[in-house]
Amino acid sequence: QVQLVESGGGSVQAGGSLRLSCAASGYTYSAYCMEWFRQVPGKERERVATIDSAGRTSYTDSVKGRFTISQDNAKNTLYLQMNSLKPEDTAMYYCAANPTPYGYCSDPIGFRYWGQGTQVTVSS
Repeated sequence: QVQLVESGGGSVQAGGSLRLSCAASGYTYSAYCMEWFRQVPGKERERVATIDSAGRTSYTDSVKGRFTISQDNAKNTLYLQMNSLKPEDTAMYYCAANPTPYGYCSDPIGFRYWGQGTQVTVSS
């Protein structure tokens, strides 16, 4: 079975940094597109960043230049380094594994494994 366990959330002031971690078990990262999402209550869940089996990354415009997605395959861990945090980054952050062909992110499918979420709160 696939399990994703997140950690690293917390409360910081604007301009600060956090590093989120997502420890994975039950699968190999190379077979999945790995993703970070965030969601504010009452709003649609937003995909923040992705990394595919070839190491190719993508980001939503609002976090480009501030967030970095990476993975350590030896540790089966996905990371999201968040710098220059803004109050509008406040959300519940989730990691997800999308079992796409070859682990590519270009053609996502309608099934994902999800982590439990970790809260990030940024104060002004």
